[in-house]
Amino acid sequence: MPGGVGLWHRSPALRGWALIAPTLIILTVMLVIPLCMLVAQSFWMQTGLAVDRTPTLRNYALLVAPEGAIYRTLLVKSLWISFVSATAVLLFAFPVAYFIAFHVRRSRLTWILLVTVPFWISYLLRIFSWKIVLGFGGALNSGLISLGLIDAPVEALMYNQAAVILTLAHSWSAFAVLPIYVSLQKIEPQVLEAAFDLGDTGPQRLRRVILPLAMPGLLAAFLLVFVPTMGDYITPSLVGGTDGVMVGNAIATLFGKQNDAPLGAALAVATMGAVMVLVAAILAAARLSGLWRRRA
Repeated sequence: MPGGVGLWHRSPALRGWALIAPTLIILTVMLVIPLCMLVAQSFWMQTGLAVDRTPTLRNYALLVAPEGAIYRTLLVKSLWISFVSATAVLLFAFPVAYFIAFHVRRSRLTWILLVTVPFWISYLLRIFSWKIVLGFGGALNSGLISLGLIDAPVEALMYNQAAVILTLAHSWSAFAVLPIYVSLQKIEPQVLEAAFDLGDTGPQRLRRVILPLAMPGLLAAFLLVFVPTMGDYITPSLVGGTDGVMVGNAIATLFGKQNDAPLGAALAVATMGAVMVLVAAILAAARLSGLWRRRA
């Protein structure tokens, strides 16, 4: 026992592993094991109401075959919608985070709380609020009619990809503002003053100093929006219509109405693979472009 106690006090690594062990156990049970089961299920086959557990690649072959064109189309469209949504969130979140980090001297906590206000209500309520705004008889159409700008409600405001992108961007905006703010707050004021003394204009200082130093936060914010929205099926179901259907809707249908869980698992694994490839490409492009440089 004394030897064990001595090892405990002499080994910071052992204490560290002991501290994170409960979290690792929970993640393994709740995430890693189900993920492994999903991958294993993707190699099975659905035969009527029974599942054939003989390993096979037929599900993946179907996804690349002409019969699987609809799934490939949905996957590409979902990547596009999530990419545009994440980019739109960054364009909105960066000015907000920049303002809070560099121009707010007091009550920063109040500003951060204001950013998180949308998350004080249910995710479904946030989606339904956009239906109220963009709907056929919604606030936007009613306002335009009352101003005399249109004669009849505009149907194109809802049930399309634009409505999905707008709703996703609003719903996930706070996830982008906070990491960007943290990254900007770590920039020393002396660095910005040095850039100014060396003759950098505002845009040059933004491009050459602020963006490279804030790139970890920008990338984290992008991934925090891009990855979860790829699997979203609630927003497309409520505001997307037939034009805004995403791959998450197809996966949910395969697991539910079509009773083809193995094919749904294969499509989910393929989606995760596509997301990982695109994320790796984005990180590589950021490094090669010189925007992302590790701090000394």
